[in-house]
Amino acid sequence: MTAKPAPFLWYELQTTDTKAAAAFYRHVLGLEAKASGPGTPDYTILAAGPADVGGMMKLPDEACAAGARPGWMGYVAVDDVEGYAARVKAAGGSVLLPTKEIPGVVRFSVVADPWGAAFTLFTGLSDEKRPAVPAGTPGHVGWHELLAGDGTAAFDFYSGLFGWKKAEAIDMGPMGVYQTFGAGGPAFGGMMTKPPEAPGCFWLYYFNVEAVDATIARAKEKGARLLFGPEQVPGGSFIAQLLDPQGAVFAVVGPKR
Repeated sequence: MTAKPAPFLWYELQTTDTKAAAAFYRHVLGLEAKASGPGTPDYTILAAGPADVGGMMKLPDEACAAGARPGWMGYVAVDDVEGYAARVKAAGGSVLLPTKEIPGVVRFSVVADPWGAAFTLFTGLSDEKRPAVPAGTPGHVGWHELLAGDGTAAFDFYSGLFGWKKAEAIDMGPMGVYQTFGAGGPAFGGMMTKPPEAPGCFWLYYFNVEAVDATIARAKEKGARLLFGPEQVPGGSFIAQLLDPQGAVFAVVGPKR
């Protein structure tokens, strides 16, 4: 493990109806679905313009039977999947899916922090370079938010694992401190202790949009439910959190309502 991992670089939706979800996210966020190619016939790539954003697959029936729900999962790039999975476990987290490999494509492991928030460690095996996109590009994830069991301890966990650095700490009054963080550059996320009414600890991914109100309207047209917002946040952007028609939570962030 000679190199520090990058921030989240891939986002995967597991859902009960991939065809309906593809149509929903195309209408709401402009994401285009395309075939993933050899080796992953049941996997769909989601792209915003020329750049891939993430992927989508059907939530297995056995997972649904066990209580799994549709949702988005973030992937963090590392140089040694097994090594980082061991570090997660040693720091009090858990390994939910031991390392698997899709030959020539990816090596990955699904893990969770000590409070149950899941994420995926991965190493891409392809030499293909993903094009960089400017910050704020619509359709791409622009912010990563963790509702943590313990905001202070959670930051220590992720900082120790990935070397993420504290940025601005925002006092939210009775809700506590919202700690933003980055990897030496601009902040790309924030974390806080979850409120008591939150059902659990989880990562939430904010997709960049041009206008939040218009995005909410498009989402509602297709059966989504607004959970929170729109609300202005420090820095001037607006955010909203939604539940898609299959039951996956996602969020949006934009410069105007």
